[in-house]
Amino acid sequence: MAVKRLRQGIRALVAWARSVDEGEAAAVLSPALMPLFRAMRRSERQHSLNVLRSVRAAGYDHPALLVAALLHDCGKRRAAYHLWDRVMVVLVGAVWPEAVQRWGAQGAPRGWRRPFVVAVQHPGWSAELVAAAGGDRLAVALIADHARPLDGPPGNDYERLLAALRAADDAN
Repeated sequence: MAVKRLRQGIRALVAWARSVDEGEAAAVLSPALMPLFRAMRRSERQHSLNVLRSVRAAGYDHPALLVAALLHDCGKRRAAYHLWDRVMVVLVGAVWPEAVQRWGAQGAPRGWRRPFVVAVQHPGWSAELVAAAGGDRLAVALIADHARPLDGPPGNDYERLLAALRAADDAN
């Protein structure tokens, strides 16, 4: 887990030097959803494209899942969420995961709680943005739930799609 997070941090640090293939996203997203992708930070767009590629490499091609792969983090733009914020959330989460949830579950993204609020609440924010732009209900549900762990192995089609999204997100 630590090595994976370190790789994610390095990718975020060098994001400015890597291009973003908007054509790949435009092939999946409707014209109404594309502005949500374009509004994300460069590193988040690169991450989302990597999640999309991982979902496809795992054999999934469900349209709602592909949209969710690209837009699951679009709500992070609501507040600043820098690399050092992510590092802090990951470090606190490694030793005190209950605190991350408690500090982030309520309130506005301000002050010292801002990184925790963004980390915990961004799935809902992302789902709201995608729904407001006319996104598919299944894509909206996957986005809203993408950070929620399943209680056990996937028991239905929705949970299989959600598990695929979570696995791809965690891997990237």
